[in-house]
Amino acid sequence: MSDSPSSGTPRAAGQVGVVMPPAAVAHRHPRILIAARIMIALVSLSALVITGTVWNYIRSTDNNLTVVEALDIGSEDVRGMEDQVGDETFLVVGVDSRAGINAQIGGTGWMHEGARSDTIMLVTIPADRRRVVAVSFPRDLNITRPECQRFDNDSATYSEDYVPSQPNVKLNDAYFTGGPKCLIKSVQQISGMNITRFVGIDFAGFQDMVDTIGGVEVCVTQPMWDDELGLIIPEAGEQVIDGPTALDYVRARHVPTEGTNDYGRMHRQQVLLSSLLREVLSNRVLLDPTKLNNFIEAFVSHTFVENVGAESLLMLARSMQGVDAGQVTFLTIPTAGPNEQMNEIPRDRDIDAIFDSIIYDLPLPGEEDPAPSSNDNADDAPATSNGERPAPRQAEQLDLEAQEPSQVSVQVSNGSRTLGIAGSAASALAGHGFQIYSVGDHSRVLNQTVIRYSAGNEAEAATLASSFPGAILQERRGLGSIGEVILGTDFEASVSSPTSPGATVSIMEDGVVVPQVALPEDLSVTNAGDLSCT
Repeated sequence: MSDSPSSGTPRAAGQVGVVMPPAAVAHRHPRILIAARIMIALVSLSALVITGTVWNYIRSTDNNLTVVEALDIGSEDVRGMEDQVGDETFLVVGVDSRAGINAQIGGTGWMHEGARSDTIMLVTIPADRRRVVAVSFPRDLNITRPECQRFDNDSATYSEDYVPSQPNVKLNDAYFTGGPKCLIKSVQQISGMNITRFVGIDFAGFQDMVDTIGGVEVCVTQPMWDDELGLIIPEAGEQVIDGPTALDYVRARHVPTEGTNDYGRMHRQQVLLSSLLREVLSNRVLLDPTKLNNFIEAFVSHTFVENVGAESLLMLARSMQGVDAGQVTFLTIPTAGPNEQMNEIPRDRDIDAIFDSIIYDLPLPGEEDPAPSSNDNADDAPATSNGERPAPRQAEQLDLEAQEPSQVSVQVSNGSRTLGIAGSAASALAGHGFQIYSVGDHSRVLNQTVIRYSAGNEAEAATLASSFPGAILQERRGLGSIGEVILGTDFEASVSSPTSPGATVSIMEDGVVVPQVALPEDLSVTNAGDLSCT
């Protein structure tokens, strides 16, 4: 019923602190500033050398990447598309393949035919590149699988056969039936996210990547036993595990101390990926050409991708040079327990809240705040991650000349909780002479009324805004000559008479409007910078 538009990424509230004027700092600490500038120059030079090395390695193996059809471009399931512009969203899948060497890896895989998605993560890097959010999906999540083309995992091709939609199936059945395309369709239906890139990796690849960097560090509070795989980690405490052990660690599903659901396994996957991330970003790997080259070769040899290549990865890596492990947050889809088919029942409202927080760049529990850049204003600094919604930044005022209402076509959308309010507002607008294009519901609840318009239609939008005092204007692509008013919870069912044609209209442009989001209190969160032993 309501989608929260925002103009770009919402700005978070400023951090509390004492800020000295730059001139005062320069006067009092000139030597410190000189030393800092030298250090920044050296770090920048090192980053360029490292990035160049990475580029050479990736470039040399780029042609060996296996490309598969996966993305569902232009899906109607994506919500708030304009608020995801510039974001990078990867669907990362660990494939439980039964073919070749994978049939002998990872437990009882040889007992089953086909391929299933064993690990499913949606990784989003927002346009401002200040953080990374990875959401784990239970492979047993109950879904209605969409209609999909049948997929042959061995040849990575789709047949001409279409499998009809089916309710009450497990999420990993989507991959088993229709491959990456079907899984992406299913995840986009659940999340509303615009998935821009796909990465699939098999068991052997994951195992090799861990081994190429000399293993990864984990910490367990007691020896780890699985009823199917046996003893995985014999001793408690911090330790470095090799590839085969790491694979058993992330795949084990019958650990008596974790119960019967999949959450213990997903948490272990997040912990191990955090450790893998820290290790790959460390100087032990980045400055070791042999380890780095072997890691990239293992990745390339065992992955199948779409819209992932050398140039795109390099550009993404350069844009993320300021992100450290503490700004990488792992979340897990909440469920309400199993149904009669032993599928995990999704908690739809809580899931919507999670993805609203990601789409609109709201703070997440456990998330470390990135240090604001030197170009950031105090009002733009990130908010502390205590669950509070960031404060909107100040909108800018524009003065425009009002047009004849008959020249303005309007789409009226209900972004509040009040039933019928869009129809009433549309009738009032028509009475003032506006041309009504359509009336409907928005996909998310907004806390403020918004007028959206495309470039070149500012005066028409200002005329429409004059009937909604206090509304904020946001420029958006794709609307053409149609203006859209999204009625927020602040709208009091009163449409004012528009300003007379030719008169000046003063409106507020490009402010931040955030959705009303309440994250679940029992949300499972893992921060990649957390070194505690759990």
